[in-house]
Amino acid sequence: MTIDSKKRVVIKIGSSSLTSRHGEISRRKLEKLVEEIVQLKDEGHEVSLVSSGAVAAGYRKLGLNEKPNTLPEKQASASIGQSLLMEVYSEYFLSHGYVASQILITRDDFLNEDRYNNARNTINLLLDHGIVPIINENDTVTVNRIRFGDNDTLSAKVAALIDADMLIILSDIDGLYDGDPRKHLHTKRLEHVHEITPSIEAAAGDSGSAVGTGGMKSKMDAFKIAMASGIPAFLGKAGTPNILRDAVMQKAKGTYFTSNKKFIRLNSKKQWIAFHSGPRGEVMVDEAGKVVIVEKKGCLQLANIKDVKGHFNKGEVVKILHQNGKEIGLGIINYSSEQLADPKDLSEKESIPAVDSNHLVCHLGVSTPINI
Repeated sequence: MTIDSKKRVVIKIGSSSLTSRHGEISRRKLEKLVEEIVQLKDEGHEVSLVSSGAVAAGYRKLGLNEKPNTLPEKQASASIGQSLLMEVYSEYFLSHGYVASQILITRDDFLNEDRYNNARNTINLLLDHGIVPIINENDTVTVNRIRFGDNDTLSAKVAALIDADMLIILSDIDGLYDGDPRKHLHTKRLEHVHEITPSIEAAAGDSGSAVGTGGMKSKMDAFKIAMASGIPAFLGKAGTPNILRDAVMQKAKGTYFTSNKKFIRLNSKKQWIAFHSGPRGEVMVDEAGKVVIVEKKGCLQLANIKDVKGHFNKGEVVKILHQNGKEIGLGIINYSSEQLADPKDLSEKESIPAVDSNHLVCHLGVSTPINI
C-alpha cells in the first residue's frame, strides 16, 4: 500500500448494530467491529468512530424494560451506558495494541467557532498519534434545542470537521433502495448515488429498529452534508464480513454516495460558516449583489442590501438571499441588524463591505448551512 492510498475514515455505527435483541451491549458485535477497524489501522488508515449505543446499553441497567421516552430517563441511561460502551471498546482496542479515546459533543460545540476549532484540533492530534477517537453526542446534558438528533448527522459533521477522505455509515440494511424493501419485494438497491433527489428522499423511510434514533431519512441528511463537503460516503450493512475494508477499497456491497460536482475544499473558517454556524438572520440583495457574490466572488456592499430580517449583531453569520427569495449563500456580517435598518448610522462607514469575500460562502448545491 502506498502512502497516497491511506485514508482518513469516519465510521458511524448505530445502536441496533451494537446491541443484542434484549437491548444489552453485544460484546460479540463490538469485538467484530473493532477487529475490522484494527485491520484498517494496521494498513495505515486513520479511523474515527461515531458510535451510538449509550442509551441502549444503559436503560436496562436503570431498571427499565423498554427504551426510555422521557429526557431524564434517556440522560440517566446514557450516563450508565456510555461508560459501559467505552469500557468494552477500550478493552478490545488495547488487546490489539491501539488506544481508544472518548469525545462527547453537543451541537453547541459546532455552533461556537472557538469550540468547533478546539474539537477539530483535538481530533486531529489524536489521529496524528494513532489514537482511535470514539465520538458520541453528549446525551447526558443535551436538550432538544442543542441536539443533533441522531449520530448520522453527527458523523457527517465530524467527517467535514476533520477533512475526512471517506464517511462510512453502517446500518441494518445493505444500502439505499428505490423503495422500502421491507414492504415491497421488487425494490432495487442503488449502487451509486450522485445527487439526492426528491424521489430518493421520498423513498427514505423511518427508523427500522426499536433501539435506534436515526432512520433512512436521517442518513440521507448525513449524505447531503458529506456530498456538499466533497467527501465520498458509503452505506452498508453492519456485520457483513470485511465490510469496512471493502468499502474503503470501493468493492463492498452497498450504496456509494459521490457528488459529480467539482469541489474545492473549504478552509476551516468557511467550513464553519457553511455547515455549522447557524445563521442569525437574513439579508436580501439585488441582482448586482448576486452577481458580485456568485460570479465575481467579491465582497457584498451595503448598497446591494435591500432588506433585513431577524436580529443579529456585527460579526454573526447571516443568510444571504436574492430579492426573489432564492438563497445565495452565507457570510459574516460587518454590521448589526439595527445599523442596517438605519441608513444614517452607516453614512460614515459605506467604504466597509457588508460581508467580506473571505468570510462568505456561496450556495453549495444544498440548503446552507446544513444544520439538519
